[in-house]
Amino acid sequence: MSEDGLDGKNTRLARIYDEVREIYLSDSRPWVVGYSGGKDSTTALQIIWTAIEALPPEKRTKQIYVISSDTLVETPVVSRYIDVSLERIAKAAIEKNMPIVTHKVVPEVGRSFWVNLIGRGYPAPSRRFRWCTERLKIEPANDFIKSRVAEFGEVVMVLGVRSQESATRAQVMSLHKIEGSRLSKHSSLLNAFVYAPIADFSTDEVWTYLLQNQSPWGNDNRDLVAMYRNAASGECPLVVDTTTPSCGNSRFGCWVCTVVERDKAMEAMIDSGEEWLTPLLEYRDMLSETQIPERKHEFRDFRRRTGQVSFIGKTDRVMPGPYTMDFCRKLLSKLLHIQNEVRRDAPIGEAPVLIQEAELHEIRRLWRTERGDWPDTVPRLVREILGRELDWVAEDAIAFTADDGELLDAVCADNDVPTELVMKLLDIERASHGLKRRHAVHTRIEEAFKLEWRDLDVLVEARRRAIGVGPDGEALILDDDLELPFDGE
Repeated sequence: MSEDGLDGKNTRLARIYDEVREIYLSDSRPWVVGYSGGKDSTTALQIIWTAIEALPPEKRTKQIYVISSDTLVETPVVSRYIDVSLERIAKAAIEKNMPIVTHKVVPEVGRSFWVNLIGRGYPAPSRRFRWCTERLKIEPANDFIKSRVAEFGEVVMVLGVRSQESATRAQVMSLHKIEGSRLSKHSSLLNAFVYAPIADFSTDEVWTYLLQNQSPWGNDNRDLVAMYRNAASGECPLVVDTTTPSCGNSRFGCWVCTVVERDKAMEAMIDSGEEWLTPLLEYRDMLSETQIPERKHEFRDFRRRTGQVSFIGKTDRVMPGPYTMDFCRKLLSKLLHIQNEVRRDAPIGEAPVLIQEAELHEIRRLWRTERGDWPDTVPRLVREILGRELDWVAEDAIAFTADDGELLDAVCADNDVPTELVMKLLDIERASHGLKRRHAVHTRIEEAFKLEWRDLDVLVEARRRAIGVGPDGEALILDDDLELPFDGE
């Protein structure tokens, strides 16, 4: 705790309120306040609200947008808490004549977690391939900010970031500081500036402020204490750049996060009475198991999404590609079963929707057009597991079926031809059916033949000969005219 302390009457807090009002009144740039529902963002928003509310109504003319990022895979308990908080903020803003509007940003359906993981087969995020942050958090938030920049020319982002959070965060904040100003330049967005009113707060000072100052929108800040009590972890702030660390250990992160080894926050929630979250934790742990190096071949294709095969360095070890279609079907089936479980076991009003209808439609489209899902699995799983029939897009009369796939398998086996290659060629023909101009068909057929269709053992043997080693690692004598296989490097 600083020597000033942080009770509501001290000089330091009064200076912060004055600073907020001074910056707010200094220009016409609207503010965008990042709100995650955690202690830091709550403190920042509460300070902004309290300071601005003290202004005469005629001076509260500049818009303040309170935005919250919903990845669509947020921890359900926290997601519900944030939704309720946003509703209260919006209602209180109207009642108290505050220039505040709330907005929730979500990823585009084609960029969502389930569409990428189950639809395209992206492996579960890891420290080395953390594909989720940019798609689920950075892009949606930045799109909103860019739209405000386009409308107003410049914006000021108000973030609940603190220098004490990490050395990296402190360094970034210092690097973009504007000399002689409390604002910093945004690390990547033009015409966006950052204001961090609690940059110098310690964790103790944050909690002291929240417990000594009532929420202006009617929340009970002691609920936050309860949410943090059983996990020694922080919040997941609004993510606007790649310097933000993983939120996997946070109570305010995603329930599917596999960037960390264990989801201690989810475990703590279950231990503290939220047993209905257990199936979600088990699903997350199942995804985490697919990252075990010696088990990756069980879940992932040896081809990349490009259709080519890559090897690791100058070895005969294949670099794993996306999840196989069979495993993606299992992932979707398991997820829909869990949806039924939480609908049955969650407290009234808290059962989350784990996967959106729009995501199911997009997964179906990707499976049918890119991954050869002739059985049209998605509608069947939704019907069998959820007992629902969605408004599926009707396909043309020449769409292939599961029976067609079985027949094709038999024919291809008799003729020693890769089934997937023939399916690819037939899908190309189907996609171009009825078009008057079909000049691109030959190009697509040529591209299909350039993909890697050989079996894995054949590829590995060719690779070993190419790099001059046998199965036991011993050197081989290579022919001078040996053709090196394409390995994507």
